Amino acid sequence: MIEEGSKRGKAMVEKRQLFMEMRAQNFDVIRLSTYRTACKLRFVQKRCNLHLVDVWNMIEAFRDNGLNTLDHNAEINVSRLETILSSIYYQLNKRLPTTHQINVEQSIGLLLNFMVATYDSESHGKLTVFSMKAMLSTMCGGKIVDKLRYIFSQISDSSGVMMFAKFDQFLREVLKLPTAVFEGPSFGYTEHSVRTCFPQQKIMLNTFLDVLMADPPPQCLVWLPLMHRLANVENVFHPVECSYCRSESMMGFRYRCQQCHGYQLCQSCFWRGHANGPHSNQHQMKEHSSWKSPAKKLSHAISKSLGCVPIGEPPHPVFPEQAERPQELTHTVQPKPVANNMNDTMLMSSGTPTPTKSVLESPSRLDEEHRLIARYAARLAAEAGNSTQQCPPSDLGFNFDANKQQRQLIAELENKNREILQEIQRLRLEHEQASQPTPEKAQQNPTLLTELRLLRHRKDELERRMSALQESRRELMVQLEGLMRLLKDEEQKQASQSGGSPHSSPSHGAGCSMPMPIRSTSAGSTPTHTPQDCLAGVGGDVLEAFAQGVPRNLRNDLLVAADSITNTMSSLVKELHSVDDGGLEEETNMRNGGDRGTARLQKH
Repeated sequence: MIEEGSKRGKAMVEKRQLFMEMRAQNFDVIRLSTYRTACKLRFVQKRCNLHLVDVWNMIEAFRDNGLNTLDHNAEINVSRLETILSSIYYQLNKRLPTTHQINVEQSIGLLLNFMVATYDSESHGKLTVFSMKAMLSTMCGGKIVDKLRYIFSQISDSSGVMMFAKFDQFLREVLKLPTAVFEGPSFGYTEHSVRTCFPQQKIMLNTFLDVLMADPPPQCLVWLPLMHRLANVENVFHPVECSYCRSESMMGFRYRCQQCHGYQLCQSCFWRGHANGPHSNQHQMKEHSSWKSPAKKLSHAISKSLGCVPIGEPPHPVFPEQAERPQELTHTVQPKPVANNMNDTMLMSSGTPTPTKSVLESPSRLDEEHRLIARYAARLAAEAGNSTQQCPPSDLGFNFDANKQQRQLIAELENKNREILQEIQRLRLEHEQASQPTPEKAQQNPTLLTELRLLRHRKDELERRMSALQESRRELMVQLEGLMRLLKDEEQKQASQSGGSPHSSPSHGAGCSMPMPIRSTSAGSTPTHTPQDCLAGVGGDVLEAFAQGVPRNLRNDLLVAADSITNTMSSLVKELHSVDDGGLEEETNMRNGGDRGTARLQKH
């Protein structure tokens, strides 16, 4: 009796441990219920190490434990639930490296107590199969589109149409999760939740995904996509200062006010409702989950305006409406020597890059294997039917024993096939790590060599064109110098006739400040030539012309020539931008420099 009482006391302590740790995080200070619920469920997910279990590994665990053959309303006791959770976590530790192993017993205890507290509030000691599937497939790791596809497979009929009664049952089960973290008043189940989500009569897979992955999603499930967005931005860094707490960097979400210019808040300040200055909590805020530099923003805006970037991208890929039928593998038989040779071949080919890549990365390899298995199973079934018709009744017992041996062999081969698939996954990871691009491999790859030659050829063409443009610019400046000399000669003649001095212009002193704008413009035109190379042989008469009293028509000609130079250099920078995205910032500087040079010419 004393031992039993101690076990109950330990179970009660473990049951309260997760909720006590969650209360210590002080999530209740978050003023928005959606973010508050998503943060609490994300904490439970990470604390129970469910974020390390992918949804596909969870589905595989369901099948390994025979849950796919049970009815959704069938009940399982707590001891079997503990066995299922044990298999999930022990398989997880096999996939994780030795330096990242988890505490399996602690994870099992925390998750088991949370599931019992959530779905067995009346302490019956049993949970339904559908409750366990809905909870684990929702709280595990992986993409939300994969989770929703699996959930739709559980609530749809054989023709791929959603059953509203099943979806209603799913809502009942999944909305117990916010209630378990004390957010039931905000996201509790109501009788009108189903029709609020789907007013249509016939719901297929793509419609189901469109509704639940829309922006915004249905109100009762708005916390579900937010929980996945939280997981994606936990390690996102924003090099921006928070306008309230003055933190010089942000992690996670970043919020930008749509009314106050340059006002940005980190997720902690926004979630708590902090505001200062002219900003108010009533202003509309835009949520950012990534950081883009100003150069990237300008490049994206230009590409978007030119039609290079699609404006609206679909939230998920379009899947076939017809339900996918699983292949019949009941009579799957594969010769044992073939299986052994396959394993040996993979182990031997792991040392050479080319055979391993073809074995591991071929997308049609598994499909071909399944087709061969199905074809071989059909042939065995046909041979078994013919042998049954030809054999006398006295041989039926022998055939039954042979079929039993074949089933045992099938079970052994399925286990062997599962081990082979795990080995393939391990070899694929090792191959991806070993196949990082190196200079030696680049030299051996003819595709990379061809691309390098094309890039070098393109670079040489651009350099030749740039040199030609520089030469044209220098010739234009020489012609301008000649025009200025003619202008000076004309002014000297007029001055000699009127008895004045050609050097008595009142604006002569202003010419000393003019060379800098023109030289800065030429210096910013190209990164490979200096201003002295561009203006070799050109005197200072062109520069002094903008400071002296030049007739209006000649000044206009000079301005037109300067604009032509700027436009020519801009076209060159655009060509450079098509080769290297990094040239976008240089093009922007060139345009700004050309505009400033033109503005200064017009001013003087």
